[in-house]
Amino acid sequence: MLNLVFMGTPAFAVPVLESLAARHNVTLVVTQPDKPKGRGQQLASPPIKLKADELGIPVAQPASLKTPEFHDLIAAQKADLLVVVAFRILPATLFPLARLGAVNIHGSLLPKYRGAAPIQWAVVNGDAESGVTIFRLDAEVDHGEVLAQARTPIGPDETAGELFDRLSIMGRDLLLKTLDDLEAGTTVPREQDHTLASPAPKIHKEDGRIDWSLSAHAIHDRVRGFNPAPGCHTVEAGADGAPARTLRVHRTRVVADAPGSPESLAAPGVVEVEGGEALVTTGAGRLQLVEVQWEGKPRITGRDLVNGLRGAVLRFT
Repeated sequence: MLNLVFMGTPAFAVPVLESLAARHNVTLVVTQPDKPKGRGQQLASPPIKLKADELGIPVAQPASLKTPEFHDLIAAQKADLLVVVAFRILPATLFPLARLGAVNIHGSLLPKYRGAAPIQWAVVNGDAESGVTIFRLDAEVDHGEVLAQARTPIGPDETAGELFDRLSIMGRDLLLKTLDDLEAGTTVPREQDHTLASPAPKIHKEDGRIDWSLSAHAIHDRVRGFNPAPGCHTVEAGADGAPARTLRVHRTRVVADAPGSPESLAAPGVVEVEGGEALVTTGAGRLQLVEVQWEGKPRITGRDLVNGLRGAVLRFT
């Protein structure tokens, strides 16, 4: 049994903490401070804090990880290992405070997709597979020695949120095995091939604005990759003087037109009705709107969207 300090914040880290606490001695959980949430802006605790409270594990929520007081707190745990899952970048001065240093679960096959959003960018880029990596933290972001990896295919219609849930469980299971290997001294670390590194930067809301000049496949992958957050959206090209409406696009499907069928002559972004479905022209191919939502309205199907048009032409910019 190892003495562990666990550092994490979002729901992705919850099943990991729960399983670690069942097999090892987690002496402290470190997470982000509570933050205002919702219309009332009342303070809300991170998912990891709620789980730690449920498990009876002490929690620290430091505003800074660099203070002498926080270093003293970590040193006092006499931990074998710091386990980091979806947390802030740690100062390297923390690593020597645990006997075996610090390890991290990363939602990609490092060195591919180093950065804040590896799962989303794998889907956005249309990758056929993803996975999880357990690696030893060093002074550079997502740069340290790989201790273990596991791979999984990405479904053609799988969203980042769905992949996120699967990788969370995969990461938990792989971490538990890796800790067994570390405890037994059988782990064989390997250096990453840093020449193959690719970035996975933080995603912003405006990244979800749909560019209909892209291919149907590329747009479909962006819709999947930005689901559930920040989501994809498009803006209606209304008549002169009419206020522009924003449509959130939650799910799509690439249309497989029959071989030899004539391509649409419409410009990208025009909604064409076929078989009661809403098909949008793109730079290459057509995209079916499966689930959408006008701003401030409930989610509806593409069929409901078409029925609401009452014969009007709908075009997006």
